[in-house]
Amino acid sequence: MGKNRLEAFSDGVLAIIITIMVLEMKVPHGEDMASLRPLLPVFLSYVLSFVYVGIYWNNHHHLLHAAHRISGGMLWANLHLLFWLSLFPFVTGWMGENHFAPLPTALYGVILLMAAVAYIILQRSVIASEGSDSHLARAIGRDIKGKLSGLIYAASIPCAFIVPWLAQACFIVVALMWLVPDRRIESVLSGTNQ
Repeated sequence: MGKNRLEAFSDGVLAIIITIMVLEMKVPHGEDMASLRPLLPVFLSYVLSFVYVGIYWNNHHHLLHAAHRISGGMLWANLHLLFWLSLFPFVTGWMGENHFAPLPTALYGVILLMAAVAYIILQRSVIASEGSDSHLARAIGRDIKGKLSGLIYAASIPCAFIVPWLAQACFIVVALMWLVPDRRIESVLSGTNQ
């Protein structure tokens, strides 16, 4: 089975997720800068989620670039990932509208953690299809960055109730970790990491 349909469907879903998130931002009723102030938490949560969706889109692209064929398990694993990502607009809006209150912030951490788990499942599904000696398996290696991300997300959930700003800092730290391009797959596919 070719991968073009999977890539096109995933790209479409991610584009819709970003569109829904931006449509959640309401236009202020005033015309001065003061009328924008109440929207700042909503805007900041949107920016954070936009960055996360962009990170997933980028890494998903590289992941599928390393795959030569698509299995049924990969299709379901991809849908599982898209399910968790599709919840980003809800938790983004809820967290922003409530000025990063503990419960919405904790739920945001849960969704980030579940999306990370779903991405790992998709990675494992691709590796199972391609083989343990595949380019992807070599590129992923021990995946310290992925494991560390999951641990930080898990820590952010109780932090949201104890020290809410620390939970938000956790989200930012992981986003910054992944903003630095992950060249593992690219380097293995181009032969520079053999």
